[in-house]
Amino acid sequence: MTKSDDRRVRKALQGADFPATKQDLITYAEERGADAKTMLALRAVPDGTYDDADQVEDAVPQQPR
Repeated sequence: MTKSDDRRVRKALQGADFPATKQDLITYAEERGADAKTMLALRAVPDGTYDDADQVEDAVPQQPR
């Protein structure tokens, strides 16, 4: 993933209610029509509950795939 993936994830989660689980966030982004790269980045974050978009962005893996 890359820093641009971080930005994509943050944009896709604008307006999301937190705290939210990984699955909640994936569903939210899908419903908003997030692109495939954004969805790949979201699916790569560890399972868990996130308190805000900053936590989600920090959880996006940074190693290239």
